Formats: sequence, structure tokens, C-alpha cells
Amino acid sequence: MLKNKKGMEFVQVAILIALAVALGIIFRTQITEFVNNTFADLNS
Repeated sequence: MLKNKKGMEFVQVAILIALAVALGIIFRTQITEFVNNTFADLNS
């Protein structure tokens, strides 16, 4: 039973990582724009 739980936890982590990567790819331009604007504000 413990082995099955570990496998499910691994699958859940893999799904969350895949989701984070997919969201990063989809919103790449918005994220880049936000980071660039933030650093530009900090530097001025």
C-alpha cells in the first residue's frame, strides 16, 4: 500500500510540474513583460 501512495504522489507532482511549465509557455510574453517592467521600475 505504501508503494502505491508514493507512486500517486509522484504522478501528482509530475502533473503539477507539467501544468506550471505549460502555463509558463502560454503566458511567456506577459511574464517577461512583467519582469522587465518591474526591474525597470526598481532601477529608476
